Amino acid sequence: MKFLTARRLTTFSVAGIGAVAFVLMGLPLPLLLGPMVACLLAALFGARMQDAGVLGTFMRTFLGVAVGSSITMETLNQIPDFAASLFFVPIFIALIGAIGYPLFRFGFGFNHATAWYAAMPGGLQDMLVFGEEAGGDPRALSLIHATRILVIVTVAPLVMVAYWGVDLTQAPGRPATEMDPVQIALMVIAGLGGWKIAEKVGLFGASILGPMILTAALSLTGIITTRPPAEIIWAAQFFIGIAVGVKYSGITWRELRIDVGAGVLYAALLALISLGFFELIHLTGVAPALDAFLAFLPGGQAEMVVIAIIAGADLAYVVSHHLLRIILVILLAPIVSHLFEKRP
Repeated sequence: MKFLTARRLTTFSVAGIGAVAFVLMGLPLPLLLGPMVACLLAALFGARMQDAGVLGTFMRTFLGVAVGSSITMETLNQIPDFAASLFFVPIFIALIGAIGYPLFRFGFGFNHATAWYAAMPGGLQDMLVFGEEAGGDPRALSLIHATRILVIVTVAPLVMVAYWGVDLTQAPGRPATEMDPVQIALMVIAGLGGWKIAEKVGLFGASILGPMILTAALSLTGIITTRPPAEIIWAAQFFIGIAVGVKYSGITWRELRIDVGAGVLYAALLALISLGFFELIHLTGVAPALDAFLAFLPGGQAEMVVIAIIAGADLAYVVSHHLLRIILVILLAPIVSHLFEKRP
């Protein structure tokens, strides 16, 4: 089966136009947001698109490598300082579920499984698998979660630029020409090897967590001493933007009105809840304002990692909060859902 299908060529063309347009307009994160928005608009006009498949998944591995290469002994010594902030994550999840489930179940009329897994702020793929197995609507879940990610990832950079004056146009690392080729080769091996090992053992989020764990081990032993070059992170942004944007391919006006409408409303509510926790963390002095903001925004794991890298945030702090959120949702969401179903 050939890789460059007609739909993929359409997708890459649309995404490229979106990226160039965002660059020319001087908008933040053009290689991430440009493809997302362009693919959404193309889908609304009936364009048939397809994600980048295994190439897109491989590019995500470099986000795990970027996080893992930032983990040093100094970073590990700081983890106990995160405990006070991590304590709020389960409360955050419970509040999101308490608001999101009634919204989807009674406000939009989705069945129990669809409403429950649409409300859970876990990884998109995990929620689709759990939701479909429980009898939910996978298409609705895909559109709702994609919209949640799209709205949060689009709005967050605008807030960061307007409120903190963060420069999101800066390079996310050194250019490849200034780096040791051996280090680049080691990072490619760590990304591919970590992904495949994690996939083999069934680890969730294998394409990011596997490379992160393997690279962290290599970083702590002094084998990997730098982050991936800027060009690789830029390429990863482009493919992540495509991955979110193509979820809207084949969308109907009914899906736009109900599923995407539900996703937009839910994303707005999530943003308000997140801002409340962000203010609480910030006022108690547990973490810097920008780090707390990125840690409690329930966007996609890959998307939030990209933003954290470019913003120069504390990656260990931000990733630990998103990782705990996703672990708790994956472990507890099916159990709580089953308890709901047993109630008369």
